[in-house]
Amino acid sequence: MSTALEKHRAMTENRMNEKFPSSSNESERPADALEYELDGIHDGLVFPTEEERATLRRVPDTIPWSSYLIAFVEGAERFSFYGSSVVFTNFIQRSLPPGSKTGAGGLHGQAGALGKGQRASTGLTTFFLFWCYVTPLIGAYIADGHWGRFKTIWVAVFIAFIGHIVLIVSALPGVIETNGAIGAFIVAIITIGLGAGMFKANIAPLVAEQYKRTKLFVVTTSSGERVVVDPSLTVLRIYMYYYLMINVGALIGSIAMPYAEKFIGFYLAFTLPTAIFLICPIVLYVSRNKYTRSPPTTSVLGTSIRLWRHAARGKWTLNPIQLYKNFNAPGFWENAKPSKQIGEKPTWMVFDDLWVDEVRRGVKACSVFLWYPIYWLAYNQFSGNLTSQAATMTLHGIPNDVVLNLDPLVLIVCIVLCDLFIYPALRRMGINFSALKKITAGFMAGGAGMLWAAVVQHYIYKTNPCGNHASECDGVSPLSVWIQSGSYVFLAISEVLASITGLEYAFTKAPKNMRSLVMSVFLFMTAISSALSEAFVSLSGDPLLVWNYGVISVMIFVTGSLFWWSVRDLDAKEDELNNIPEGHMGAPINEASKQNA
Repeated sequence: MSTALEKHRAMTENRMNEKFPSSSNESERPADALEYELDGIHDGLVFPTEEERATLRRVPDTIPWSSYLIAFVEGAERFSFYGSSVVFTNFIQRSLPPGSKTGAGGLHGQAGALGKGQRASTGLTTFFLFWCYVTPLIGAYIADGHWGRFKTIWVAVFIAFIGHIVLIVSALPGVIETNGAIGAFIVAIITIGLGAGMFKANIAPLVAEQYKRTKLFVVTTSSGERVVVDPSLTVLRIYMYYYLMINVGALIGSIAMPYAEKFIGFYLAFTLPTAIFLICPIVLYVSRNKYTRSPPTTSVLGTSIRLWRHAARGKWTLNPIQLYKNFNAPGFWENAKPSKQIGEKPTWMVFDDLWVDEVRRGVKACSVFLWYPIYWLAYNQFSGNLTSQAATMTLHGIPNDVVLNLDPLVLIVCIVLCDLFIYPALRRMGINFSALKKITAGFMAGGAGMLWAAVVQHYIYKTNPCGNHASECDGVSPLSVWIQSGSYVFLAISEVLASITGLEYAFTKAPKNMRSLVMSVFLFMTAISSALSEAFVSLSGDPLLVWNYGVISVMIFVTGSLFWWSVRDLDAKEDELNNIPEGHMGAPINEASKQNA
């Protein structure tokens, strides 16, 4: 093996010497070219010089087929998730229609079940979202440090399936008419939330993990143009099509289930998503040998916390301004590197210097995510207040919870347009629409969506027979429900820019053995946002809904502006952060873990 490696190294050095002779400018030769030529993933690739990095157009690589398989599984899971949850508002808020034992309202009636009112509906659906995005932390901890992503996904699928069964029970004729329905429903959403969160924390890193290259390299296109293939753009493309599959599943489920609840009953609206959910374990099992899997690493979370505490030694102070400067100083992490330790290293320091750089990058990514809770306030209006708003407008015979499907529909169109036309056109024009710029633009689009909702609500109050008590009125505003479209279009555009890019940022900035953890931190911001939304429950009813949408809009616009001000220096280091070589920390738990991860 060593002889073959030496021969490979000699051949590589000869090739690199031919491309970069010793008489040429040494700075042109990529410093880490040889290292990446020998890792089995980047063998034979040509790496760009600094000049080529700055001048050549960048393009994404092809997506592995295993990524598409995983995205398909996520699409089925999201069908079940959104297909069920899209009818939660009517299930909780509205009462059983007269004579109905299933909750169906018929062509001109309004579906309902528990009759708890809009505030209870908003509170429970907000809690459900909160819980769904707290549980990824549990799934990430288990996957990164104990079971591995693949085994954790299997357990999550089983837990979520049990939750779906309980959800069906809560809507069965004979149960839906009793007080036991609300208890069964709450048990169901807690169980589904646990399974969905554990699933989400691990399926999102797994889909991008199928693409193994991490280094920029140069190719010549069929037209003769030399371009730089950028792995970060490839990860973005993977997440765009992953998100597309999410929204295909969400769109089909969210359109079909409101009609099921309206004409048949809630039990059917909960049963069909459960049936589709069974696709997940089938595809996962059939394709189990096609996936690239990372084994768990013992105590990765504990080690990273010890690393941070070691780096923070001597930097604590009661002066908040000085504390901020100390923790953001350029050399904060340097003294924590193993090579900088004097004498015997601590026993927990089972990593190299490069892993410290990766953790530093992951912490920076997590600091970016801290701005997201305000952004997600807009998204939290989807299944609650905007659905209720639709019920106070002229529906033309369609269910009030169908209009929100404009969001996934616009998302699907925007993803294709951005990947095939808009993003390539910007790159051809030399415009660096970086990840942090996309996120900033996404914040602004989200704020615009909420501003639109506030204006629509204002005119509902002006035109409703009951004035500013529209949701309690037997009559509705003459305004067409499709006037809501602007909110959903803006929010869909904002998701393409902020949500998809956030997934890419979480994956590319996390250490390899902490990808589920960093991804779960990104998802956890939605949970914090859901908790913040509880503060808006008092505004989630007449006559205060204009204030509800207006305040959220202003908060998002202001947050987007502050976000860019805080990350503009980080944005300039995007290439540097993306090209940190992979470090090493610890070892896989055991050989069995490698097989089962």
